[in-house]
Amino acid sequence: MFTGLSAFPITPFSNEVIDFKSFEALIGNLTQAKVDSICAAGSTGLYPYLNRKELSQVAKATVEMAGNIPVMAGIGSLRTLDVLKNAEAVQQAGVSAVLLAPMSYHRLNDSEVYSLFDKVTAELSVPLCVYENPGATNFTFSNELYAEVTKLKNVAAIKIPGMPFETEEGDKKLAQLRELLPEHVAIGVSADKFAAAGMASGCDLWFSVLGGLFPKTVQAMILAAKTQTRSEAMAASSQFDQVWQLFARNRGGMRVMATAADILGYTEYSCIPEPLQPLIGEDRAQLELLLKQLQLG
Repeated sequence: MFTGLSAFPITPFSNEVIDFKSFEALIGNLTQAKVDSICAAGSTGLYPYLNRKELSQVAKATVEMAGNIPVMAGIGSLRTLDVLKNAEAVQQAGVSAVLLAPMSYHRLNDSEVYSLFDKVTAELSVPLCVYENPGATNFTFSNELYAEVTKLKNVAAIKIPGMPFETEEGDKKLAQLRELLPEHVAIGVSADKFAAAGMASGCDLWFSVLGGLFPKTVQAMILAAKTQTRSEAMAASSQFDQVWQLFARNRGGMRVMATAADILGYTEYSCIPEPLQPLIGEDRAQLELLLKQLQLG
């Protein structure tokens, strides 16, 4: 399942309750596009904001609606005990894999992160994807830690930041990881602005925020990355520079995608739980214009 497009849809809310009617429409959009996998309750899907019951409900609903498309679910939490309980809940819901980032309030060290993955993978019956998201977790994986963690039972993929692929550093990073990691471990790229370059460099899959709402657009960029030159793939991505700028101004793509879902009629106006808020003012107006101009699909 760790290939191609892994789409990260939002988890829509209405009056602080998960809006499963809207969620069904969002997942239906992904199944129609035949994405390679769906990450239910990823970071875009707000896993840290869901209690265990909500997480289980989202995972189960996604599995039921996804048909033969594999479903992965985020299980991160501050305490290892709660991560283990989350893992049990989503496995019972029928997911094909889990996504785990080392969440913290007090910054974690390498030993603590290794211990987290060691204890969680030992209890899993499905594959695990290691999620590196320094901007959210304040933790950066060293190559050495990746090498150790990916030796653990059930680790099948890693999700690395895309920023290094803005330059040749991304190619170097990918080559180093290929040398260090077991052959069966897939390497996926995130951060949509840089992900086309990452795919052109040889990453196995794209973990995409944009793809959670506009899968066909991301699928087209993946095809360009695989069949055209690196410069052509990056040119295809650069068409969406104003979208990437909105992502940057709003601390990631979640608020942008939640607002886009509202504009397109998938959800109600404010479809994310407080204190999170959708785009307003100039940013919302720009997004509305971009949705008309770019013909995202």
